[in-house]
This record gives sequence, structure tokens and C-alpha cells, in this order.
Amino acid sequence: MPVTLRQARRIVVAVLGATVMLVGVAMLVLPGPGIVVTGIGLAILSSEFVWARRWLDSVRDRITGGDRPASPDTQDPDPPATPGEARRGPGDADRGQSRGPT
Repeated sequence: MPVTLRQARRIVVAVLGATVMLVGVAMLVLPGPGIVVTGIGLAILSSEFVWARRWLDSVRDRITGGDRPASPDTQDPDPPATPGEARRGPGDADRGQSRGPT
């Protein structure tokens, strides 16, 4: 059974990413930047594996407090000005609202 180029790439990414992560875990108790190296290993794995990408996103959210901006395809193009404000169509801003005595 021949190995395709995609399978070979996944194997190389898995071996390289796992090795870097293991070195990073070892550096948690040995001298060195263990957390940084472990994150790099996870980033390598996330280039090919969805589970690693989800894990990396989870770690990023914990580190940044969840303040990461949404990707452009999930951002609301017309967010409400204040929380809870109902959206109105164009030209509906003054319709049905009294302005008081003039």
C-alpha cells in the first residue's frame, strides 16, 4: 500500500510536533522555556490536525482571557450601538418616535 504525499506530510508533522511538545514538557522541569516550546509543538500539530487546532485555540483563549477578536467571516457587519438595542432598517431611525415639543 503506497503512502500518498498527504499521508507522508501528516506523518512528518505528527512526529515533529510530538517531538517538540515532548521536549517542551521536559523543559517544564528542566532549564528552558518549556511553555513556549510546548506551544510551538502544539502549533506545529495544529497545522495538520483539527483536534490540535481546537486545543491551541482553547489555550489562547485562556491566556488572553477570551478577548481574541472573531475571525472576519464570523464578525457581525452591523452590530447594535448598545447591548440589547433592536436593529432598525435604513430610514427607521426617527419613525414613530416623538421628539417632544418644538
